[in-house]
Amino acid sequence: AFLGPAEVNISSCLNCINVTVKLPTSHFRKNEKLLSLIDIYQDLDYVITLKTSDGEHKRPQEKTTEEIFSTVIEELYPNKNYCVSVTVSASLNKHSIPSAWKCGIAESVAQQDYLTVAVTAAVCVLLMVAGILKCMHTGGFILLDKSFPHTLV
Repeated sequence: AFLGPAEVNISSCLNCINVTVKLPTSHFRKNEKLLSLIDIYQDLDYVITLKTSDGEHKRPQEKTTEEIFSTVIEELYPNKNYCVSVTVSASLNKHSIPSAWKCGIAESVAQQDYLTVAVTAAVCVLLMVAGILKCMHTGGFILLDKSFPHTLV
C-alpha cells in the first residue's frame, strides 16, 4: 500500500516559512474504528522538498509521532517564492506519494512592520484632526457657544 499524499499548508514568517503537515489517512480499521498511520506505524519519516527558481532541495529526513505537525524552514531569502512538497514513509513501508506543491513568499522585515506602520500613521492622523478641531473650537470657528443676535432668530 502507498502512503500519501499528505496535506500540506504553508504560511509566511520573517525570513522563513511555516509548514503544517496533516498525515494521510489510512484505510485500515480495527473494531470498526479507522486507524491513523500513527496507530499502525507508531512513528513516520518525512522529507520536505523545497523548490525555488534555482531548483529543488531535499531537506534531511525527520520523524513524527503526530497526526498534524508543523516545522519552520528558516534562513530563507526575503520576498522570494518558495514551494514545498512533503513525502511521508514508514520504516516498514517506503512506498509513498508526495504531497502537492504549496507555495509562499518568505516575509521581509518591511512586510512584517507594514501593519504596525499603517496603524501608527492612522492614529497620528486622528490625533492631528482632533487637535485641529479642538483649536478651531477654542478659537470660536466651530460650535459657537454664543447665541445668535435677536435679529437673526
